[in-house]
Amino acid sequence: MTATTAEEFPRIFAKYWGARDAAALAGLMAEDADMLSLTGGWAEGRKAIEALLTEELLGGFSHSRLVTGKTRLRVLGPGAAVLQQRFVLSGLVDSAGRDIGRTGAILIAVLVARAGGWHAITLQFSAVEG
Repeated sequence: MTATTAEEFPRIFAKYWGARDAAALAGLMAEDADMLSLTGGWAEGRKAIEALLTEELLGGFSHSRLVTGKTRLRVLGPGAAVLQQRFVLSGLVDSAGRDIGRTGAILIAVLVARAGGWHAITLQFSAVEG
């Protein structure tokens, strides 16, 4: 499932995150996209993004869930937008498997409409306070 509108992107991202589906998450990215992950990992290209997300979703995010908060979508022109999506990230676990609570997160992405739907050409996913 790909986002058919820019507005759908965060809901679909959260769905794939909850399913721990790194391949589907990477599929939301353009082939030549780049990504800064929650852990500070950097990846360039869809295959590298999938590998980074696979590793992260098997670690401290293996039980995590995203709950969507405030969304801001700025249309840049036909087929281009900047998305700012707040999330609450819960279900985080430490290396011993203990729950370490929840935190705020923000996803910022430049989205473009391409064949097959809206894709991120660059995405930053960062923890934030509050």
